Amino acid sequence: MTMMRGDTDAIRALQGLEDSRSSVRLRAALAVGTVPDPCFVDKLIERCAIEPEFFVRDMLTWALTRHRVSLTLPKLLREVRSERAQARGQALHTLSKIGDRQAWPAITRALLSDADDEVARSAWRAAVVLVPEGEEPALATSLATQLGRGERETQLSLSQALVALGEVAGPALHAATTAEDPRVRAHALATQRLLRDPDAGFELAIEEAKRVAALTGAPKADD
Repeated sequence: MTMMRGDTDAIRALQGLEDSRSSVRLRAALAVGTVPDPCFVDKLIERCAIEPEFFVRDMLTWALTRHRVSLTLPKLLREVRSERAQARGQALHTLSKIGDRQAWPAITRALLSDADDEVARSAWRAAVVLVPEGEEPALATSLATQLGRGERETQLSLSQALVALGEVAGPALHAATTAEDPRVRAHALATQRLLRDPDAGFELAIEEAKRVAALTGAPKADD
């Protein structure tokens, strides 16, 4: 009887993940994570790729972290190569929450420069969590190639990733302050300021950096 009840609960939870109501999907993901079972993993990953609601996606990720890494890791590594942007991004987000450095080789330069901003941001966050000791300078160099990209939210995410790497990001940021593109210079200068003072506001840092970048890029009087 207990086994039958367990099977019924599992079926109900799996069905709940596909319900048209986001509140039901959220409760189903919570239930699946509360009582993890290998039979849930494939469906959780499948739903991560298509779930439209942020809070439900976050609960799906939490539910996946409740399952054995040996079950989830290989499937998530396949997802980061998916053609679907949301599948890549959510898999990267989940890998960053699991924090197992076996996933590091999957964080490729292609993902760090993914054309989809959400995927790239997830890749930056995952990279900072998963980077092996000694690989931080190379990661900082790769991340610095994305300076100047996107709007405020994307730029802030990249700055936070570089700041999280600490002083090893210094040389890559310094090099970027002399870039031809004023957006790259401004973003690098703002990130340098945040690296020196993590409590500094990004808005003030980027506006000040834009002024400095404009001045440093202006032609000299005797040119």
